Amino acid sequence: MKTATVYIHAGTTPDPSTGAIMTPIYQTSTYVQEAPGVNKGFEYARSQNPTRQALEEAYAAIEHGAFGLAFGSGVAATDAVMKLLNPGDEVICGNDMYGGTYRLFSKIYERFGIRFQYVDTGDLTQVAAAFSPATKLVWVETPTNPLMNITDIAGVAALTKARKVMLCVDNTFASPYLQNPLDLGADIVMHSATKYLGGHSDVIQGALMMNDPAIREQLYFIQKSSGAVPGPMDCFLVLRGIKTLHLRMQRHCENGRAIAHYLRAHPKVARVYWCGFEDHPHHAVARQQMRDFGGMLSFELKDESLEAAKKVLSSTHLFSLAESLGGVESLINHPASMTHASIPREKRLANGLSDTLIRLSVGVEDADDLIQDLAQALG
Repeated sequence: MKTATVYIHAGTTPDPSTGAIMTPIYQTSTYVQEAPGVNKGFEYARSQNPTRQALEEAYAAIEHGAFGLAFGSGVAATDAVMKLLNPGDEVICGNDMYGGTYRLFSKIYERFGIRFQYVDTGDLTQVAAAFSPATKLVWVETPTNPLMNITDIAGVAALTKARKVMLCVDNTFASPYLQNPLDLGADIVMHSATKYLGGHSDVIQGALMMNDPAIREQLYFIQKSSGAVPGPMDCFLVLRGIKTLHLRMQRHCENGRAIAHYLRAHPKVARVYWCGFEDHPHHAVARQQMRDFGGMLSFELKDESLEAAKKVLSSTHLFSLAESLGGVESLINHPASMTHASIPREKRLANGLSDTLIRLSVGVEDADDLIQDLAQALG
């Protein structure tokens, strides 16, 4: 089936008892058993829920995977991957990443003896040099949050497979509509489903997709044992969101392109970070592994003062100042004080994340209205 058809029908079949076209919200904590150990495939809602099961089947389908698992948040999904590791294991990961991921790695798992090497994963030479006998996982974001750096997924996958190391790709910024890391050799794909998959800023959820049944069983055991599962209402909302993912992403991409070019031509803007520009250092890789370039971008002003950035951040009307991304409404964000505040300032600056960087999540409103809003804020 073509992509649009998969998104609309994945994981969903008419309810056999009523014919309802939408998957019911099974708001139950437990299930009656016919006899001890004899049930209809559901025992306790932390382990299984029919609404969550439908969503997990949809997750697998949209990422071209065999299995999907739903978690209470994107960080909970990341946490489950980390629980595959043991003390003394080493992780290679990008030096430009979501602040919540960095916080989980540095403040939680380093205490348990997991070691992390932060490198520019866009440079395969750096990735190759970072491997050691202790390396068990490579963690990649592409495009990265918030500097829109690109990693060659197939190139990293070749390195990991040669060394029998797992590769997990955070595909949140691209969404499955633009990029499918499992097709490029990744072992696990992670999404903050809060973002583009849900798409309406009304749910917190995470997802993992994979092909290997052994990895699925390990992650399912962690999901069941640690209990960071989403409720059925949240699963219903993401199922609904996936049905329009292709339509929303088309508009996100159109609007993102228009705004990236507008900002780049603006006399007060010094630099725009968007992987769709042909002079982006990894544009060729992005063009090869992505179908389009998305609605996420960041920019810096020629006036490098924090006051100038704050003035823009507080002057928009259609772009709402808020954390998160990927909803139908446009958001404006200050990474240094919001989404990436948990990363020490010296590390942020060393990686190119300035105190004055502004990040946009371009929504699906009319592009002309969004540009006019930015024009008045910059003016």
